[in-house]
Amino acid sequence: MYQERRRELLRKIPSGLVLLAANYPAPRNYAAACYPFRQDSTFLYYTGIKRPACYLVLDTQSGQEFLAGEEAGPEDIIWSGSTPGLAELAEQAGIGHILSLGDLQDTVRRVIQSGGTVHYLDPYSGERKLRLSEMVDIPVAQLASRASQLLAQAVIEQRQIKTREELLEIEQALNKATGPMHRLAMQLAQPGRYEYELVAAMQSRVAAQQMQWAYPPICSIRGEVLHNETHTNCLQEGQLLLVDAGAESPLGYASDITRTTPVGGRFSMLQREIYEIVLRAQQTAMEAIAPGIPFRDAHFRAARALTEGLIQLGLMKGSADEAVGAGAHTLFFMHGIGHMMGLDVHDMEDLGTHRVGFDREVQPVAQFGTANLRLGKRLETGYVVTVEPGIYFNPVLINQWQAERKWEAFINYSKLSRYEGFGGIRIEDNVTVTPTGHKLLGHPIPKTIADIERMVQEAGEKK
Repeated sequence: MYQERRRELLRKIPSGLVLLAANYPAPRNYAAACYPFRQDSTFLYYTGIKRPACYLVLDTQSGQEFLAGEEAGPEDIIWSGSTPGLAELAEQAGIGHILSLGDLQDTVRRVIQSGGTVHYLDPYSGERKLRLSEMVDIPVAQLASRASQLLAQAVIEQRQIKTREELLEIEQALNKATGPMHRLAMQLAQPGRYEYELVAAMQSRVAAQQMQWAYPPICSIRGEVLHNETHTNCLQEGQLLLVDAGAESPLGYASDITRTTPVGGRFSMLQREIYEIVLRAQQTAMEAIAPGIPFRDAHFRAARALTEGLIQLGLMKGSADEAVGAGAHTLFFMHGIGHMMGLDVHDMEDLGTHRVGFDREVQPVAQFGTANLRLGKRLETGYVVTVEPGIYFNPVLINQWQAERKWEAFINYSKLSRYEGFGGIRIEDNVTVTPTGHKLLGHPIPKTIADIERMVQEAGEKK
């Protein structure tokens, strides 16, 4: 599989040397204390190798492939234990040759001196920038502008289409870890517990499957803060708990699920009304997902469904189409409907969101809120995307807009006081685009009001 991926990549690069770098350990607070290592996703995609500080080298002329790095020395083995040598790793990945980093440096210099091209991707970490700058003899400040757009586009074209094996990896993460930990979080959404207790319990489920987080989890009664990563609050009866968390499979494939649960197990009437609007918007967006449909259309269908629901409640007014066109809905829905997902939870965004999510036909929109849409272009069979509408009552934004009298033709500010302290509701699932439409990935995780309330209440009764 890895050999075929590399062959396909080489078919798209007509000349030069392709240089793909692994990640380096990232120190947490001093050099010897590092964050858990995570391999660069593109390097992982083409090799399956999780070892840090090495390079994949592809010679477009000869077709030869090299794994470059340094062998572990006695000092490394004393502290970290024995690891496979370069030759063994290369053999496992089907790579025919190995090089020391010194030999790689000489090879790169010869290519450059002979007028050849070294194709590399713009690195996102400081350590890789410094190492690559030295390797290709380009100042750090110029690395981004001289990175290979041809290589970036070729990688995107390959990685955006998920194979059956990749879909199985995503479903493994969903079914073995992510789904169970969300069900557990619902059961633990009881008054008196702290957010950090739920995070610890979810982490235990992930670790028990020899997996890790795909991204820092969100577990918060302050759901109106979109990326709230603090977990210090004590849960109180009637609050809404928003949990956005996903596990990563052993081969590095992400999952990304959000559920919103009433603490104690019963939605209030206000919460129920908003929840049903968000659920209906998610269903509306999913119905739009099929090959050839711009994902931007799914976003705006969801935005209109949210706006229509808010008009029915009296929180918004006027024409839903006109309100969405003006951007008035972004007071309540200030992010995109979803994004690509694969080896990265926001797949390949290190290669540029504009490249991954958009094209000449479909361009990003500068409008507040809508500008956060990560994917807009036409969908293709094999894409994996998240679908995650939400409604949020952020007091800072509401007060600012009200003071500015912004979009008064569409927003009933006088009625928003009832929602003070409401928080936010988001519902998120992962789907793949099929030849005839789409398919939900993983086993269904409770998301109807009845199913969520039953799960929380039954857990509370057993307490």
